[in-house]
Amino acid sequence: MSGPRDSRERRRATPSATYRLQVTADFTLDDAAAVAGYLADLGVSHAYTSPLLRSAAGSTHGYDTVDHAHVDESRGGQEGLDRFVAGLHGHGLGLVLDLVPNHMGVADPAAAPWWWDVLQHGRDSAHASAFDVDWDFGGGRIRIPVLGSADDVGELEVVDGELRYYDNRFPIAPGTGEGTAQEVHDRQHYELVDWRRADSDLNYRRFFAINTLAGLRVEDPEVFDATHELVLRLVEQGAVDGLRIDHPDGLADPKGYLDRLAEASGGRWTVVEKILEPGEDLPGSWRCAGTTGYDALAEVDDVLVDPAGEAALTALDTELSGRPVDYAQLVHDCKREVTDGGLGSEVARLVRVTGELPGIDREQQTEALAELLATFDVYRSYLPDGREHLDAAVSAVRDRRPDLVAAVDALHPVLAQAGTEAATRFEQTSGPVMAKGVEDSAYYRWARFVVLNEVGGDPARFGSTVEEFHTAQDRRLERKPASMTTLTTHDTKRSEDTRARLAVLAEVPTEWAELVRRWLSRHPLADRPLAHLVWQNLVGAWPLSRERAHAYAEKAAREAGLSTTWTDVDEAFEASLHAMVDAAYDDPATNGEIEEFVARIGPAGRSNALAQKLVQLTMPGVPDVYQGTELEDRSLVDPDNRRPVDYDARRALLARLDGGWVPDVDDTGAAKLLVVSRALRLRRDAPELFTGYAPVEVTGSPADSVVAFDRGGAVTVATRLPVGLATTGWGDTALALSTGAWRDVLTGTRVVSDAGGVPVGGLLTRLPVALLVRE
Repeated sequence: MSGPRDSRERRRATPSATYRLQVTADFTLDDAAAVAGYLADLGVSHAYTSPLLRSAAGSTHGYDTVDHAHVDESRGGQEGLDRFVAGLHGHGLGLVLDLVPNHMGVADPAAAPWWWDVLQHGRDSAHASAFDVDWDFGGGRIRIPVLGSADDVGELEVVDGELRYYDNRFPIAPGTGEGTAQEVHDRQHYELVDWRRADSDLNYRRFFAINTLAGLRVEDPEVFDATHELVLRLVEQGAVDGLRIDHPDGLADPKGYLDRLAEASGGRWTVVEKILEPGEDLPGSWRCAGTTGYDALAEVDDVLVDPAGEAALTALDTELSGRPVDYAQLVHDCKREVTDGGLGSEVARLVRVTGELPGIDREQQTEALAELLATFDVYRSYLPDGREHLDAAVSAVRDRRPDLVAAVDALHPVLAQAGTEAATRFEQTSGPVMAKGVEDSAYYRWARFVVLNEVGGDPARFGSTVEEFHTAQDRRLERKPASMTTLTTHDTKRSEDTRARLAVLAEVPTEWAELVRRWLSRHPLADRPLAHLVWQNLVGAWPLSRERAHAYAEKAAREAGLSTTWTDVDEAFEASLHAMVDAAYDDPATNGEIEEFVARIGPAGRSNALAQKLVQLTMPGVPDVYQGTELEDRSLVDPDNRRPVDYDARRALLARLDGGWVPDVDDTGAAKLLVVSRALRLRRDAPELFTGYAPVEVTGSPADSVVAFDRGGAVTVATRLPVGLATTGWGDTALALSTGAWRDVLTGTRVVSDAGGVPVGGLLTRLPVALLVRE
């Protein structure tokens, strides 16, 4: 019989699987505690929560921490966390906590004690070194872009010993509160400026281009200790068993940070929210188990996409765009918009820290830096790791821009010196340029096939072979066997089930193209590629409420930034966009065609959904289930993917499954819950079956419609390309398993492997997937 110590050791070990919970004021720590029993029944070993430290008022995500010394009261506070942890431990579960070391929320200075103190006392503040501020730029004052216009300085007031601008409150330095509000303002350690100056004139590092998230200098040991004291105490007390690190690319020294964290946490299982480009690996020196799984997501998605659909979908995209789209050029141009726009302040700081270059004027220096950032082929380097990416960017810019050769050659040795301020600033800037230029811009402009437009993916690569998938898993097992795998996160552009349905379009591209042409003819939109993007997402998430559809279309259009933007809304264009969305509901012909098409591709989409889920849950790594996605969930980009989850419905369905019910693959989603619960329980209860990786040979004519692998005793069998398979049938397709009896833990089906193997058609009669173990 195991005791408390055994239970504690299990929690501290590598998780068998995690379940992500978005803890908010509407789903508190007590609400999370109430589902602990359900999570245990589902089969995970650890709950995995969004950030829990005190964050900005009304925050729905927790990534805007304002005080690292307290658990957020609106989410339940320390007492709520204690009850949550007790609930988890009572069911044998551990806790993985999301941490945000890169930045702090400063939207309301009064809510962020450190920021308030720095604004009040400037460089003399005890917390001045915590924030990444270029004090020498701006005359020793922090520039805060909050004014509606430069003339709005006249709207300032002194109230109760504070400087007020409408609802915005700012401190007043001791002895500077006399005179008019403008005179008081001019004496402060901060300067309130027109919000439009954020793109060019700020002197504090931000998270991406978000003015209300100020960068922290966690590379300073004192800052590290102060921002991690509470979390590390929770680790020491056994309340927290694993860690997820947000945005390590923003840190000055990710390796140093992870070294310090590993020492302080006793080597707890830790993963980093690092987005790897295809073929890129984490630096081998990083002390972490791996990433949060976007790389795994891309591997699973790609193997379920039919490469044969590329030509027809490319032709449609070319027709709608009016020309062939050069995706590499599009990415470059989007990244230049970022360097020249939203992150202009960061590029200007780079110019300052690289200093004067002999024979190079400031304009050339700025242009060369912007071109290097726009050409960088990964999110960042970690010198000396990743030096080859800098060298490649330099070479590419030299070839493309002969006018910048002298400037680039002068910058190259400066940016290549590991640990210098110039090299570090460049590394901290290239990641945000990539993220804003690609994920938040190019992904919304190129709508050829949106399944591929996912964080960590490559929209230019249209699917992969089964052999390529197997090679990737061999590599994963060898290099990072305890890295997280995922299919949906709070940041994915579409949920896994939405992508699974849309993957079917690659098997029916001609039929899809005809539909899109009809819809565009009936409901024209000036921005035809955007219309194609919206139609794909509506079909992927259908049926969805009109409200959700409008919210997505508006966000997509503004993120694309071609026909309307967040800061310069084109009301006429957006009215036509909303009219197009309304037509999906109100035009009988269009609505009927959507309903008919979704009904026809729905079964294939569900087959894909079950296949990708079983593959993700059983491939090498630690699988995560994002809240609610154990059932069919067709969400779109945030905030759509953060809607409340009905746990009562899930409990009831799980109880039916545990009573012996084997469901059909239908819109109840119960078949997915069956796959998730049985795979998770097997991983938890029989970890010895998941220690290796070997492809399972498939023979027969449609053998390419199977992904099968043996993890060391547990054999995964998953259907791919289901539309084509519906025509051919399984025929003589067979799995080359070792002789003897096998049992499918999903359906209970018993099969016997002989010299001819196991016929796939007989195995996959109830579900398009199977998880086999020795009988």
